[in-house]
Amino acid sequence: MNVEELLGKKGIQHTPKGQDFLVSCINPEHEDRNPSMRIDQITGVFQCFSCEYKGNLFTHFGERANQMQLKRELLKKRISEKRAESIGLSFPKSAVPYIGNWRNIKPETYKRFEAFNSVDKDYSGRIVFPIRDMSGRIVAFNGRHTAQGIPKYMITPAGARMPLYPVVKPLQGTVILVEGIFDMVNLHDKGLSNAVCCFGTKNINTDKLSMLKIQGVESIDIFFDGDDPGQQAALRLKEMCEEVDLVSRNIHLKDTDPGALTETQVIKLRDKLYA
Repeated sequence: MNVEELLGKKGIQHTPKGQDFLVSCINPEHEDRNPSMRIDQITGVFQCFSCEYKGNLFTHFGERANQMQLKRELLKKRISEKRAESIGLSFPKSAVPYIGNWRNIKPETYKRFEAFNSVDKDYSGRIVFPIRDMSGRIVAFNGRHTAQGIPKYMITPAGARMPLYPVVKPLQGTVILVEGIFDMVNLHDKGLSNAVCCFGTKNINTDKLSMLKIQGVESIDIFFDGDDPGQQAALRLKEMCEEVDLVSRNIHLKDTDPGALTETQVIKLRDKLYA
């Protein structure tokens, strides 16, 4: 029995999150309304980041882990990590190019970003993008579910280190930094080809900003979601930009985000920023 099978057996709702499963705390003394426990997908080691309850899932439920399967999974993980570090990942064998226009994004834009569909477990029901680093290696796949699948976004392999993506040519020395991949793809689709995504506001640091400087970037237009969390993250990013001597400005559009803008809105924004 593996971790996912045990969670299913016990009827515990779980969401993949990096290399872990995110669940409501299994401490009987903790009423966890907002899931705050992480369980390692391979070993079953868990910790609640609210009440600090720790342990091992198999021991907790008095179940025996399949030690042979556990060793195989750990070995596969190490091999995958080493391979990704050296030559990058490969497209799944069942991958077929995505040719639709979901979210009013043109098929040629999806083609440019190598989007595909696949029947494999990690990709089924999703539009998947290969994420390439500066050297062109595929370091991860980012799949967005087109229905109500959970999680909405899935990064494969779990725990992959996500770069700022894609490598772009700055416009007047500037790139636009957005939160998610569909924010970036939508801006490229509608006429702003200097957009880069960070895969979440917590996935950015001064080292990544310094890499942008190496690519000739002189300034950053921060275009996060218009809600309070997005704007708080934008303020933190401005401070990081100052640390690495990058000029920055914040684009704040209330009640919307870059992935929801129409072509007319993007063209107006481009003219305002770079006229």
